[in-house]
Amino acid sequence: MARRSEDRRVAAGTTIVSEGESGNEFFVILEGTASVSRQGQNVATLGPGGTFGELALLVDAPRNATVAADTDMQLVVVGQREFTALLDELPGFARKMLAGTAHRLREADRQAV
Repeated sequence: MARRSEDRRVAAGTTIVSEGESGNEFFVILEGTASVSRQGQNVATLGPGGTFGELALLVDAPRNATVAADTDMQLVVVGQREFTALLDELPGFARKMLAGTAHRLREADRQAV
């Protein structure tokens, strides 16, 4: 994954992705925390090991949430072409993406009740 990605530092308060915008990057949090909001409502906090951005790449759809840095952050960023190649080349990566997405869907369903 390292050869298909880039490191990016983000300052606290920075909006990393915005709900409704097109997306072409996937993110892995190495350091720091970020808030996830939908329609202005906070729905999650992500920390080291957390990921975001894959839905916009998997279904070629606008971002479904806004993610903003709560603290200074260190991210690994993977572009769309590289993300697709990782899914094709690394079945373990694809399984982790699927499991993470399923976990977030279950959590969203639980909160909706």
